[in-house]
Amino acid sequence: MAAVDLHYVDPRLVALYDLQNAAGPDTLFYRQLAGPAALDILDLGCGTGLLTVALAADGHRVTGVDPAPAMLEKARHRPGGRDVTWIEGTAEAVQGSFDLVILTGHAFQVFQTETAAIEVLRRLHRLLRPGGRLAFESRNPSARAWLNWTQETSRRQVQSEFGAVTVEQALIDVALPLVTFETRYGFIGGDSLVSRSTLRFTPREALARWLEAAGFGHLDWFGDWDRSALRDESLEIIAVAQA
Repeated sequence: MAAVDLHYVDPRLVALYDLQNAAGPDTLFYRQLAGPAALDILDLGCGTGLLTVALAADGHRVTGVDPAPAMLEKARHRPGGRDVTWIEGTAEAVQGSFDLVILTGHAFQVFQTETAAIEVLRRLHRLLRPGGRLAFESRNPSARAWLNWTQETSRRQVQSEFGAVTVEQALIDVALPLVTFETRYGFIGGDSLVSRSTLRFTPREALARWLEAAGFGHLDWFGDWDRSALRDESLEIIAVAQA
């Protein structure tokens, strides 16, 4: 997995994470995908565990995995955190078998090479029971989301336990399939932090090839959290693959 970005490590930025990534239609999508029957679920790249503990509250047996200690620390102390098995690390640190594996928050885009992506997909395929499912989303490159990652269009102010924080993004480089940008945080008193990220934007056709190479069979594709069809203009590529 790629190196962990600063906004997943620095405690001040971790505290802002939930404020900027509240539960929404994506959370509902994954909860509905899991369904009412109790499953063994792996949440890879679980972050602060917002969805992870919600799935546990729904009656599932959930393992949350993340490489960032500060994110897991917050997850463990979240209400319901004791009902989840937490692992610091990547997919390689996971043992056992699961009915459902999820990667949310566009976590799949941190795998910057085809080799790295297929490697993790193969690992996840091995962790799934026969007939189990893998679900993840990746931003649709056709929608060119990075055009909005500018200081002018992204600047906002967030109220946090540290007071008001100004947050803005700055596009650094577009060398498709890779896009590099910075998220800049300005705290009261003049302190500032900058987190640089590089994400891969992969079209559906390549994702389908990678999933097939990893051993997955039937694929369902959606373009939005309401399960609408994937189109060129869709913001998301949401994949549900069967082992």
